[in-house]
Amino acid sequence: MQQENRTKELGTAPIGSLLAKYAIPAVLAMAASSLYNMVDRAFIGHIPDVGTLSLGGLAVTFPVMNLSAAFGAMVGVGASTHMSIKLGQKDYKTAEQTLGNLVSLNIIIGIVIGVLGMVFIRPLLMFFGASENTYPYAYEYMFYILLGNVITHLYLGFNAALRSTGHPHVAMIATFATVVINCVLDPLFIFTFNMGIRGAAIATVLAQLVALIFVAIKLSNKKDLLHLHAGIYGLKKSIVKHIFSIGLSPFCMQLCACLVVILINKGLTKHGGDLAIAAYGIVNSITFLFVMIVLGVCQGMQPIAGFNYGAQQFNRVDEVLKKSILLATCIMCCSFILCEFFPEYPVMLFTQDSELSELTINGMRLIVSMSPVVGFQIVTGNFFQSIGMAKKSIFLSVSRQLIFLVPFLLFLPEIWGTNGVWISIAASDAIASITAAILLWTYYHGSGSKHAPSIRQKSSLHRVFFHNRVTP
Repeated sequence: MQQENRTKELGTAPIGSLLAKYAIPAVLAMAASSLYNMVDRAFIGHIPDVGTLSLGGLAVTFPVMNLSAAFGAMVGVGASTHMSIKLGQKDYKTAEQTLGNLVSLNIIIGIVIGVLGMVFIRPLLMFFGASENTYPYAYEYMFYILLGNVITHLYLGFNAALRSTGHPHVAMIATFATVVINCVLDPLFIFTFNMGIRGAAIATVLAQLVALIFVAIKLSNKKDLLHLHAGIYGLKKSIVKHIFSIGLSPFCMQLCACLVVILINKGLTKHGGDLAIAAYGIVNSITFLFVMIVLGVCQGMQPIAGFNYGAQQFNRVDEVLKKSILLATCIMCCSFILCEFFPEYPVMLFTQDSELSELTINGMRLIVSMSPVVGFQIVTGNFFQSIGMAKKSIFLSVSRQLIFLVPFLLFLPEIWGTNGVWISIAASDAIASITAAILLWTYYHGSGSKHAPSIRQKSSLHRVFFHNRVTP
């Protein structure tokens, strides 16, 4: 079948061209996804009279959205990675059942999170840093996002499945479609219909609904080896266990991100007020664009690494990791250059308020000071996840945000105020990158991994990143 041929190329085509084929659509899709969120904030920031407060309210919704995304990532990433490994092992039946379980889990979790979120929306938003001034705007946005939560979960889950089943370009098209639709609907709902921040949320959900219908039709194509059909949606205990095991890493990452944003918001509220929270929302939007691009590289790497690891073609696993690290490092260096030397240009897209702009530029310069090493850290964590080594990936995810960042956030703001929050983020990135390097070195030199014997004999990655020689 055509799809079987597409999956076979993962184990035979040159790694460079293969990574380009899978990563470029994913990078474009992730960049578009980030721009999709930036569009909301850019339009919201220019709402007459309340733009700054609206941005503050929107920033408060981040941890709630991270909490919801944590469950979506656990299912989407876990299922897509498991599918890639099973395709590499030519276990097509299990791969197809995994696709069905992805759908069922996303529907169940999406509805449960959406309902619970709406029931406890006020205490959640107040706990996450909303003030009496920003709460009305946070509530307006979050209510409609939660109302469409199951749509968001299914859309993101289907996109992950498309990439794992040999359709990265379809996933890219779907993401671009959401951006275009959102760009059209945002000004219409926000300004023409005078719906304010509520209009931005409705536009977001409607854009995702259109994209969801598109990808669902594509995944229902009977000509494809893996497609949606009756009989695959029943939850299988062994499959669900693998999905949650592999997906536990991104779940922990998002959950930790939720906790971290709480601490960031509380630190900023104490030392800078609503204006500082609005500044963080802008900084997060700009810097996250580059992180999302790196995550796109990781998504391109994931099916290649997973397939070849399952097929025990370890040299190909090494090569895709090496190329992904180099590419991610280049991307984050671009982030460093833009945000350190030309920060005023991206900031002006969100606000014309001089005080808010000054606070945002200062924070952004401090945060991106460690950007050149962040790409390596992200790729390394995703690499372990891609080959099913959840424990290592979870450790990297949790250590960066809990072991390193949380202590900094508890103490440095008390010394340097708002700057202490920005410095905490940069310092944790530096230590987390060192930790990732140590863990990767240990993995390639350890005797516990079945990958290790191959590495010692002939790994090009081992030569390039460690000794420049082959270990006997």
